[in-house]
Amino acid sequence: MSQSQDSARMHKTIGDRIYQAGVIIFLVVAMSLMIIPFWNVVAVAFSSAIGSMSSGIILWPRDFTVNGFEIIWKNLGLERAFMNSVIVTFFGTIAHVLLACLAGYVLIQKDLPGKRLLVGFILATMAIPGELIIIPLFVVYKSLGLLDSLFALILSGMVSGFSILLMRNFFSGVPFDLAESARIDGASDFRIFASIYMPLAKAGIATIALFEMVGRWNMFLPVILYINDSSKYTLQVVLRSLVTENQGNSGTSMITPNVQMAGILIAVLPLLLLYPIMQRYFVKGISLGAVKE
Repeated sequence: MSQSQDSARMHKTIGDRIYQAGVIIFLVVAMSLMIIPFWNVVAVAFSSAIGSMSSGIILWPRDFTVNGFEIIWKNLGLERAFMNSVIVTFFGTIAHVLLACLAGYVLIQKDLPGKRLLVGFILATMAIPGELIIIPLFVVYKSLGLLDSLFALILSGMVSGFSILLMRNFFSGVPFDLAESARIDGASDFRIFASIYMPLAKAGIATIALFEMVGRWNMFLPVILYINDSSKYTLQVVLRSLVTENQGNSGTSMITPNVQMAGILIAVLPLLLLYPIMQRYFVKGISLGAVKE
């Protein structure tokens, strides 16, 4: 009996090792598929114009230079587009988070009439595809005179049912006795909201803020719809224009790969720097927001 158990354990150990080796190989391949293309972008961005046009994958800069960054930042107008993206992302994210927190706080009030009806209405809005309301939104923005303005981009997507319900879940986890004690001491609803609920929901705030920042930084379709003035284009639209225009150009006017990759690296770098800072709250926010009722 002991020999059979030892044999089973040995077979189990060999199977576990094969399984672990397979998992490691899969993870290494998956990691390579993500890292190698990005590393190629970095290497090409810091290469010279001639070096960047070499065939194949470049994993080390050829004739190291930052000339590509200088060209796309100053000569091709990426500086203005970068600032437009910063403005839209910063103010849009602040407005989005504030409205989601206020709405989530309202939905946890015990004496709120029609609470279930409101929650059901918010859930229904999440089932409506964004493409379905593109034309109505365009008509509304046009009637309000918001076309060709950054405010239209800030206003776009300012309210989200997902963010509201996520903050509602976080606020519902705050002990109600804390709010009651503060209310007995004479604190107003706004004071309770700002001093008790907001500090205890940092993980939820960081979660929706990170989602919103990534979405607004990568905003593309709303810019195409609402903006005709090229001076108000955001980063992603300008980068697309550089690539498509380059495909139709030839000769000295051609935009070299090092310039294109420099633009891509500038667009990606802020998000890469932001995520490690908010990762702790983001992971916690996703896990807690998913299990709370």
